[in-house]
Amino acid sequence: MTDLKQLLIDIVRGIVSNPDAVCVTESVGEAATSLTLTVAPDDMGRVIGKNGRVANSIRVVMKAAAIARNVRINVEIRDAE
Repeated sequence: MTDLKQLLIDIVRGIVSNPDAVCVTESVGEAATSLTLTVAPDDMGRVIGKNGRVANSIRVVMKAAAIARNVRINVEIRDAE
């Protein structure tokens, strides 16, 4: 599962202006694995995008990668407070 976690980190670090603030925590459940992405408050707009398009695109890529590994995944985006 660390492959998926690293994939998410690599994708988001290419988008944000403060890549050192990117943090991903992983929690494994019975039905799916949940990845919680935390970015700097200034980068939330970049990660979410206009009408949530960037966030949805990130989720689509992550779900496609998870399907290739025969697992289920959820991606949640939060800002660092």
